[in-house]
Amino acid sequence: MKTSQDLIQPFFDPMSLEVFNETAIKIFLYQYENNQIYHKYVNCLSIQPNKIIHYSEIPFLPISFFKTHKIISGENNPVKIFKSSGTTGQEQSCHYITDLSLYDKSLFNGFNYFYGDITEYCIVAVLPSYHKESSLIYMSSKLIEMTGRKESGFYNDYDEVMKLLSELDETKIKTILIGVSYALLEMAEKYSCSLNNTIVMETGGMKGRKKEMIREELHSVLKNSFKINSIHSEYGMTELLSQAYSFSNGIFRCPPWMKVLIREMNDPLNIIGANKSGGINIIDFANLNSCSFIATDDTGFLNNDLSFEVTGRIDFSDIRGCNLLFTNK
Repeated sequence: MKTSQDLIQPFFDPMSLEVFNETAIKIFLYQYENNQIYHKYVNCLSIQPNKIIHYSEIPFLPISFFKTHKIISGENNPVKIFKSSGTTGQEQSCHYITDLSLYDKSLFNGFNYFYGDITEYCIVAVLPSYHKESSLIYMSSKLIEMTGRKESGFYNDYDEVMKLLSELDETKIKTILIGVSYALLEMAEKYSCSLNNTIVMETGGMKGRKKEMIREELHSVLKNSFKINSIHSEYGMTELLSQAYSFSNGIFRCPPWMKVLIREMNDPLNIIGANKSGGINIIDFANLNSCSFIATDDTGFLNNDLSFEVTGRIDFSDIRGCNLLFTNK
């Protein structure tokens, strides 16, 4: 019987599609045997695990289970719990983390995969209203720590943020301004400046502070105010330990150990491939100690090059406050 430690090594190395498939099946079989909730779910679908030969055949656990059950693979106790923001009257999703080093490795390697050496950046995080148990706060804290720069940190005062960004820009220090959408919009409405060495990265979410707007509209306002050519985006959630990133136009790409698939809306067990819209399923190997195969409540479109776009939410699901803007696709 494999342990979780036996499965970790291949995660963050470059891998062929064949190796990805082999790894996905190994993780699936491990989680089937070591995750009581997932085991019952697979059995309820009358699926025979040993007959699965491709990752697209693996059952994806509905993300709502993170609101109602303790999703853990293995026997280790949680060392941290990530909780979704939620709103009054809604159940919070809880992700029980038994090995924080997996999150840290996924975050570091994912950032390095898309942006390069984190120590070359300053991270300025503007995330008011997020609680300390949010995975986004933890992610930002780790990125801030990894930079090793005294200027990196959390900021709530917009005047202070703009003054700092101006100083960093003048000294040509590469900077990432990561912020919740409503905060970035409030800053864009108040200030106008040229940020030549700054990446503006929105994490989505108006949290009731502003009227919802399509992604293209938000990005247009931010680009005009900050005199930049594109807005970056981060796609992550409480129930995942990896992030996808977009460099422009809301087109996201995954690191090698994460993959997005699209399922048919009226037949959620049917994976429908590229160039079609449907529900977003996510494989995240870093979720080794919970469940790596998640059927989200987001809808999306998968492109031929395996990049993807988030187009909305499934009607019956609760509105997540932290990571979605609607597009007009």
